[in-house]
Amino acid sequence: MKHCISLFALFFVFQIGYGQQLTTDEKELYNLIMEYRKSKNLSSVPLSASLTIVAQTHCKDLAENRPDTGKCNSHSWSNKGKWTSCCYTSDHAQASCMWKKPKELTSYEHAGYEISCVGSDPLSPLKALETWQGSKGHNDVILNKDAWDSPWKAIGIGMYKGYATVWFGHFEE
Repeated sequence: MKHCISLFALFFVFQIGYGQQLTTDEKELYNLIMEYRKSKNLSSVPLSASLTIVAQTHCKDLAENRPDTGKCNSHSWSNKGKWTSCCYTSDHAQASCMWKKPKELTSYEHAGYEISCVGSDPLSPLKALETWQGSKGHNDVILNKDAWDSPWKAIGIGMYKGYATVWFGHFEE
């Protein structure tokens, strides 16, 4: 019995510490972003299990529930999950809805900042990165420029059915 409890405890710790797996495309996107940052003399950003949960959850919500319709963009969240829904518009009036998602969904106690990309299914990691590189605002987030000049200490990656999201945090997990 003691042996079974020890195995269960080990399994539980393993799942908590390492349970958030990246898909092949998510790993590729992470590597592409880190290579891009390195080419600009910026440091790598460590993967965060919590921010990856947020990124993967958001991609799935976007693909399955489509809260990004009408005036709502791809930073929006549906009312079909265990989170606060919101319609994120181009005026950024609902920015706090985004910033609070890591704390709302995970044990990450700090704000999170998202870049998102909508493409065809499948959306390739390279196409997602190229889309962000072509947008000054998104590129600035990746490269810590202008309003985003404070270094990133955590990153989460999600890709699902034509959506890609990357979540950044200023604090380590």
